[in-house]
Amino acid sequence: MAAGKEIRGKIKSVENTKKITKAMEMVAASKMRKAQERMRAARPYSDKIRNITAHLSQANPEYTHAFMQANDAKATGFIVVTTDKGLCGGLNTNVLRAVTVKLRELQAAGHDTQAVAIGNKGLGFLNRVGVKVVSHATQLGDKPHLEKLIGPVKVLLDAYAEGKIKTVYLCYTKFINTMRQESVVEQLLPLAAHRLEADKDQRGWDYIYEPDAQTVIDDLLVRYVEALVFQAVAENMASEQSARMVAMKAATDNAGSVIGELKLVYNKTRQAAITKELSEIVSGAAAV
Repeated sequence: MAAGKEIRGKIKSVENTKKITKAMEMVAASKMRKAQERMRAARPYSDKIRNITAHLSQANPEYTHAFMQANDAKATGFIVVTTDKGLCGGLNTNVLRAVTVKLRELQAAGHDTQAVAIGNKGLGFLNRVGVKVVSHATQLGDKPHLEKLIGPVKVLLDAYAEGKIKTVYLCYTKFINTMRQESVVEQLLPLAAHRLEADKDQRGWDYIYEPDAQTVIDDLLVRYVEALVFQAVAENMASEQSARMVAMKAATDNAGSVIGELKLVYNKTRQAAITKELSEIVSGAAAV
């Protein structure tokens, strides 16, 4: 019964794996609800600041912020948001595939690329493909923290303001629902006029600025970019927990199927061994 013993060992091993994946599924389900609540709570702020930015851009047209001006630099920046851990299905693979397509397109056009990596998976990927990583933020935990994001992101913002970068793209996974997450590669800088205008209505807007228009708009647009990055991280975290829960559930179900198949093979092997022993006994009795 050496074969039977080996099969029993495999069954025990898969059962242990099933227990682990089931526990991870339950943990991910708990974290998923909290991550979705945080993500939905952050959406109104990002929507509101987008509206205010659109209004101010129309109310004071004589002042143009650096973030709304194009330049002729031959470099492009990326803010790549991924997870710190794996075991979440194709979540990271999908967004990094979209980043790869954009990178090849820009490199074919002769543009240099540099990136800010938010998350260990994106950091490892960018290092492997040879993209210059100017800053990174990892080990963010289960909650997005703006103070951990401001420093790394500011490196690209300053480079753009100085005219060293032509365009900055924000890459992340947008949460649609528990079963669906969408990879997004969107232009962050320069601020696209059509995105700002999409949220404004037809009324005229005017403001009294204190201390002055430039100071207010400068601070507002920095907050605007930070809000978009924070929202992207919150969306990515909600997507991560949803994808991990689904992946662990699939792994648990697959483990159950493998256990069933192994038990069937074990029973057939044991039955064959018993039949062989009975045949030998009968043959021996007949010979006597």
